Amino acid sequence: MRTEVLLATPGVLDRDTRSMVLMAFLAFIVAMLFVCVLVGPETDRVGDFYTAGRTMPPLRGALVLSGVYLSAATVLGTPGSVAVYGYDGLFIALCTVLSLGVLLLLAAPLRRTGNYTLGDTFALRAPGPAVRIAVAVVTLSACVPYLVVQLSGAGVTTTVLLGLSGPGAVQVAIIMIGVLVVSATVFGGMRGTAVLQVIKTILLLCTALVITVVLFHRFGWSTDSLIDAGRTGSGRPAAYLRPGLRFADSSAPGSTVDFIGLMVTIVLGVACMPHVAMQLNTAPDAATARRTVRHTIAIVGGFCLATAVMGFGAAALIGAPVILAADPGANSSLLMLTGELAGGSSTHPIGALLVVLVASATFLTTLAVVASITLAAAGAVAHDLYTHVFGRGRTTEGREVAAARWASAAVGALSIALAVWAQGWNVLILSALALAVAASCVLPALVYSLFWKGYTRTGLLWTLYGGLGSAVGLQICGPTFSGSPVALFPDWHLNWFPLQTVVLLSMPTAFLLGFLGSARGRATRSGERAVRRRLPVARE
Repeated sequence: MRTEVLLATPGVLDRDTRSMVLMAFLAFIVAMLFVCVLVGPETDRVGDFYTAGRTMPPLRGALVLSGVYLSAATVLGTPGSVAVYGYDGLFIALCTVLSLGVLLLLAAPLRRTGNYTLGDTFALRAPGPAVRIAVAVVTLSACVPYLVVQLSGAGVTTTVLLGLSGPGAVQVAIIMIGVLVVSATVFGGMRGTAVLQVIKTILLLCTALVITVVLFHRFGWSTDSLIDAGRTGSGRPAAYLRPGLRFADSSAPGSTVDFIGLMVTIVLGVACMPHVAMQLNTAPDAATARRTVRHTIAIVGGFCLATAVMGFGAAALIGAPVILAADPGANSSLLMLTGELAGGSSTHPIGALLVVLVASATFLTTLAVVASITLAAAGAVAHDLYTHVFGRGRTTEGREVAAARWASAAVGALSIALAVWAQGWNVLILSALALAVAASCVLPALVYSLFWKGYTRTGLLWTLYGGLGSAVGLQICGPTFSGSPVALFPDWHLNWFPLQTVVLLSMPTAFLLGFLGSARGRATRSGERAVRRRLPVARE
């Protein structure tokens, strides 16, 4: 994001408003972290730290799961996609809701077979340390890149809201937010994280409602007027409400396939992220887990509808060309729209309160999502590796909780270091990579494990490692990693794979490898049994 351009656009806040935002932010975040620590687990019991005692009722669980689902990419990115790409942006918002439909199908069997981590679910099919190690590798491969993206975005957003600039300011913001999140996870566990998610969801819904009401009031409570103004402000009114605008400027032959791949990645990848699956284990039983997901669909659907309204408002009041000039990723559209609605440089007290509300919601969104992802990664390290691989299942609960706290600190420190090191790079590829790993590894393994009795240990390992290798390998060989101006490493040239999204190839590869591995595993066992039958019986 080009901060100096953003600060020169409509919606710029004066120094007094920025000071008010900073004071309110510090007071709000300190209060939230204090509450998180207070409601943390009182005893060193594994169930309390990972699943909050499995006492989450459907409505509260839906508020928590909605907070897990509504990441910074959804809150900031979806309004920008609608503002710039119109119809295609609306479809991206719809895919976020559709992914909950996938989770609804998996919720009951996942809760019946789940204990604390994904490793517990897969270990029922194939016990042993090899499966636990594979699941931990996949979990960390999905969580750590996602953490880097969230922390990097939080650092940039923080400096923009506070009127700061320069890489040093962004790095300091990343470290500050990362330390706050790690502290919340270490001391609060799932109970503290759940409280953050509930408050975040309520605050996001209130923020979305206020902005929607203000926008409709601005346009005379006419939906047609808002959409028409958004179409005019997009700069491409003829194509704004037609499909294909997102890749209209791309000369790549696979642009349409890329858009389909993006939709599949969102629908299947978000539903299978490790921290989402872990959240289902907080429900008392499978039926409650399904009711929780149903309530979540309503909450997330309502918020995504509001993001569409905010996207049209940003296009109408700010203009897509101005948004893209400030931020090519269009993630700043909500912040710019808030500044415009608040009155710009002549912000009045009510407008300043709106800015504080949006700023607090944005900060809390990042804190809560990063806390959930950190907890899932720590669970893979402490529960799967420390307890079941190195400790062979004989570790005490107190030691496992202590290991989980240390793992949370280690994963957080690693993610903070990577986010600081990669500051200034286009790290959005890491978000696509995380979702691709979830869709290519976790989804095929879950489908086979939950619904196919013939799935074997060999098939499971082939699915996990094969899906991970194909997703990471194809992403590295694609145009988002090297060889293009917007790539992670634009000066490198490893881009022989033409597509930006890899799921359309890596996910079928994982399914195929799981089937072939299971067939080989059954054939190997049949051969071993035949050999044993032919061996002579020893006599004394």
